[in-house]
Amino acid sequence: MKVSFFLITLGLCSVAVQAQEIQTQDSLTQKEQKLNEVVVTSGRIALPFSEESRTISIITANQIKNSGATNVADLLQQVAGVDIRRRGTNGSQADLYIRGGSFDQTLLLIDGIKVEDAQTGHHTLNLALPLEVIKRIEIIKGPAARVYGQNAFTGAVNIVTKDDTENLVSVGVNAGSYDQKGASVTVGSKLKNSSHLINYSRNISDGYRYNTDYDNQNIFLKSRFNENAQPIELLATIADKKFGANGFYATPEAKDQYEETQASLVGVSTTFKGEKLTVTPRMYWRRNQDLYLYVRNNPPAYRNLHITNKVGAEVNASYTSKLGVTGFGVDLSKVYISSNNLGDHNRFMGTIFLEHQFKLFNNKFDVTPGVALNYFSDFDAHAFPGIDLGFQLTKTVRLYGNVGYTYRIPTYTDLYYASPTTLGNADLKPEEAVSEEFGVKFNQGSFRASAAFFNRSSQKLIDYVKENEGDLWQAQNIRDVNTKGIEANAAYVYYLGDLMQRFDVGYTYLDDDVQNVAANYSQYSINSLKHNVTLGYTSSFVKGLSEGIFYRYAERTSGDCYKVVDANVTYDIKDIELSFMWNNIFNEAYTETNLVPMPKSNVLFGLRYTFK
Repeated sequence: MKVSFFLITLGLCSVAVQAQEIQTQDSLTQKEQKLNEVVVTSGRIALPFSEESRTISIITANQIKNSGATNVADLLQQVAGVDIRRRGTNGSQADLYIRGGSFDQTLLLIDGIKVEDAQTGHHTLNLALPLEVIKRIEIIKGPAARVYGQNAFTGAVNIVTKDDTENLVSVGVNAGSYDQKGASVTVGSKLKNSSHLINYSRNISDGYRYNTDYDNQNIFLKSRFNENAQPIELLATIADKKFGANGFYATPEAKDQYEETQASLVGVSTTFKGEKLTVTPRMYWRRNQDLYLYVRNNPPAYRNLHITNKVGAEVNASYTSKLGVTGFGVDLSKVYISSNNLGDHNRFMGTIFLEHQFKLFNNKFDVTPGVALNYFSDFDAHAFPGIDLGFQLTKTVRLYGNVGYTYRIPTYTDLYYASPTTLGNADLKPEEAVSEEFGVKFNQGSFRASAAFFNRSSQKLIDYVKENEGDLWQAQNIRDVNTKGIEANAAYVYYLGDLMQRFDVGYTYLDDDVQNVAANYSQYSINSLKHNVTLGYTSSFVKGLSEGIFYRYAERTSGDCYKVVDANVTYDIKDIELSFMWNNIFNEAYTETNLVPMPKSNVLFGLRYTFK
């Protein structure tokens, strides 16, 4: 694999170098400068992408279109260091991991709104939006508690929605293997003093094996009012999913499981901008409902129904002075859960954020210390400090490093879950970690590259243990794990006339040192991506016609490994877009989690027509 990887890289780079001669370097630099100027919006101190002192990846709207992915879960798999462990297809159920850890240690945000679920991290991606309404995705890797608060244990993903609304109606349909069928309608309206973006989509399938059918619907609305004075933004979305869950949970032999989830989010915000002070207040409500049946056609056999609500208000601000930029904010929220298994509980959460960026030595060196102060009504108060360092060595080379203290409070499933084999533990404490990272970025017009070394020392991780074989599994803060690794990414863009060609390569290595515990039986299992290689090549040789091919190699700590190749072709002619997607071209047999087999080779055809 290593030899073939090297030859592929060398061959594609050689083609790219020859093709680059068709266009001048000055023109290339001008076209690629757009990404460097993108302001990363997920923090209080807004910085251009090129000035960030963290490991951040940005998936642009153009990359989303050329990816061949049909949902956020599949799209994120094309990024090295991001581990999406899917159960089934079309994003029905998938867990999000960054740099190892657990599925509840990565935070998801939509336009900066934190949408974690208090019930379980399995619902993190329930609110992943349709790709048609996404402007870009910001992936922040490493400790992020001082920026976002709890759950950003290993990183965060911020989905930024489109705001450049124009008058249009776009209708799309698709069909493919396993009786997949889908339809979507997007309406954009630009009025005198407001703008609106509405999307509805539905996707259904009989499933690629017994009891993996699904029926997924999504409604999205984004409106901006009073645009000529003080704009007010409204965001609302609801995702309704119904799917057969053959082997998704419990054991692989549990073939008749079934689940329905409904996740919704409503947020209202505005931004006051002065010469030195910017203030963004926001209110939001996030709701999740989860119905689980152990036997689909026999609900009384075992049924769980959980409803969680989170209502919050936050204010984020930044102030520019002679000393630099100060970012500060406060986030207050209340969480409620009502469950036939977990019981009825509520929690008040309050977080105060403070950070300041100093720039020294003619702005070549920047230092950003910060702290988050957290209070939970059912846990102790905590302070989570951190610091980012950046040094612009040359115009093209930037060195950076960061260190931070991060944490995750237990979910209600960890605390109160009860089944015939497992018990939660109401006395659990938050998981904690200290993380460090050092990296280098190279940016020269059409070529960008980065490399980073990271280390995370985690304490009080939750494990399910028992002393005797006949005992119930019970949750305990009993594990310490040290995770270290390296990550490298490169992107090269060149043009054949006005036709863009792009080559991406990424690699991540993880090593987990799991400390032993004094228990006879343990459920704790880290199955991280020990080696993860991603390759992507998108090209266009004829105006309106674009092609993409994506390779993913995964080797887990368990020793399991697999190689998956996907490809797509898109043809735009006037207002019509035709697409063809071919997933798992070489029919690789593999699983990503819980021994759930993933689909073999399958195809999807799409047609979209846009009225303007």
